[in-house]
Amino acid sequence: MIITINPKNPQIRLVRKVVEVLRGGGVIGYPTDTIYGVGCDLFNPEAIRKVHRLKQGDGKKPLSFICADLKDISKYAFVSDFAYKTMKRLLPGPYTFVLKATKLVPKIAQTKQKTVGIRIPDNKICLALVKELGNPIISTSVNRPDEGLYNDPHEIEERFGKQLDLVVDGGLIVAEHSSIIDLTDEIPKVLRKGKGDVSFFE
Repeated sequence: MIITINPKNPQIRLVRKVVEVLRGGGVIGYPTDTIYGVGCDLFNPEAIRKVHRLKQGDGKKPLSFICADLKDISKYAFVSDFAYKTMKRLLPGPYTFVLKATKLVPKIAQTKQKTVGIRIPDNKICLALVKELGNPIISTSVNRPDEGLYNDPHEIEERFGKQLDLVVDGGLIVAEHSSIIDLTDEIPKVLRKGKGDVSFFE
């Protein structure tokens, strides 16, 4: 099932419909500022397992999640002054920041090193979903290892429709991975160059 939401001005009635699906343990396809991804409620372990199955993963690959704003991030990760200033300058935007997880983050959403990848995308639809849900949404690229990235909701519906409870159509996007920056130490490390400019970290 596809729900079309206005990317510039998301209709709250439709946002609530999608959030109902998330609250019920559903897995959705939805747009970010980098790719169309798949996601679910961070606090629903069974839904997270469904996401791992969809990606044909063994559950060891870390999944990032989307927060509503910088205040929100400090509930789920330890944020140094340096990390805060860095994120404040770049967010919302096409970055994933790796930080040490707080106890609030379910084990299934952490790496072995107890870190998490956190995003605040520059996309009104996914920020509206997170705000309405009241807690973060898991965010991972929908592609399998042998495939390219998806930028079209109808392709996702066609390819993964049986495994998704809902696909949010927020229009076509230019698909490119986010840049991943490790901020667990005072010296930032660029783990992946993507859509976000990383020249000031090098």
